[in-house]
Amino acid sequence: MLEPDTGPDLHDEPPVPPLADIAQRDTVRLIPSGRLKPPVLAPLAATPDALDDLAALEGVTNGRIQASGSGLPGLDPRELVFGRPNDSFVNAAFTHVRPGGNRFNDGQRGAWYCGWDTQTSLGEVAYHLTRELDAIGRYDTHVDYAELIADFIGPFHDLRHGSDADRRPGGVLGEDTATAYPAGQALARRLHALGSNGVIYPSVRHPGGTCLAAFGPSLVQNLRQGGLWRLTWAGSRIPRISEP
Repeated sequence: MLEPDTGPDLHDEPPVPPLADIAQRDTVRLIPSGRLKPPVLAPLAATPDALDDLAALEGVTNGRIQASGSGLPGLDPRELVFGRPNDSFVNAAFTHVRPGGNRFNDGQRGAWYCGWDTQTSLGEVAYHLTRELDAIGRYDTHVDYAELIADFIGPFHDLRHGSDADRRPGGVLGEDTATAYPAGQALARRLHALGSNGVIYPSVRHPGGTCLAAFGPSLVQNLRQGGLWRLTWAGSRIPRISEP
C-alpha cells in the first residue's frame, strides 16, 4: 500500500498528495471517431501479403508498434496490454505521446486521461481543440468524438482537496499550460518513481468536474465503446455539442 510522504522535504518540493481508494466505474475518455474505422492501409493493398508489407512500413513510424518491440524512453514494452478487448486503444494512450506531453505526463511516456463523466471530458477536449483553432484564427469546423468507457479500482493520489497554490500560476492545476504542465509533469515523475497508479484531480476546463490520469496500461479495466459526440465551431470560439 502506498503511503503519502510525510517526512522532511530536503529539496523544498511540495508534499505528496494523499491517497484515495476508488472503485470508479464508467469513466469517459474521448478519442476522434476516425480511429474506430477500419485500418487506413487496407484499401491500398491488393493482397494480404501486400497489406503485411504496408503494415511493416507503417510500423517504422508507428509509436505503438515501436513501443511494443523496443519500448519508449520511459515505457517498458512489458507494461503494454494484449489480449483484452480494445487493447490497442489502451496502448495507444501510452505510446502516442503529444510533443511536450500533457498535464501529468512528459514526452517519455503517455497516460490515460479520462473524466468521471461525459460532460467533463467534452469540456476538456473542447478547450484544447479551441486552442488549436485560436492558432489559425478561424472557427469553422466540426470534429466527431467517440467515448471509451473504463473502470478503475485501487489507490490513486488525490489532488481534489489540494492547496490554493496548486491552482495559481506555476501550480499543477494552473490554467496556463506553459507553467502548469512542467509542474504537473515533475509531480507525475515523482509519483511514478514511488509506484503511484496515477492522479485524481479537479478538471481545470470543466468547473465541478473530476479527471483521472492513470500511469499504467494495466490499470484501465473493462474498456468498451460508448456514444458519439460532435463538436461544431461556426464562427464562435464556443462550440456547439450534439450527437452526430
